[in-house]
Amino acid sequence: MTVILAEAEPTGPEFGKASPIGLALLVLLLIATILLIRNMNKRIKNLPATFEPSHPEPDQAVDEGTDPGAIEGR
Repeated sequence: MTVILAEAEPTGPEFGKASPIGLALLVLLLIATILLIRNMNKRIKNLPATFEPSHPEPDQAVDEGTDPGAIEGR
């Protein structure tokens, strides 16, 4: 059993070395993530504190007399 495990272990001059392409890809993904987070933070800061309209009178005039749960034709 010990002989089989010893033969299965990969050993050689290239064992354990990472590819430079993998490092470049990792750095590229980290930069993209940082830029995405910065962009999202800027957009969130530009949002209003509330989405309530400042002058709701025109919307309320349209809503007067309507029944939101009513279905036509029943």
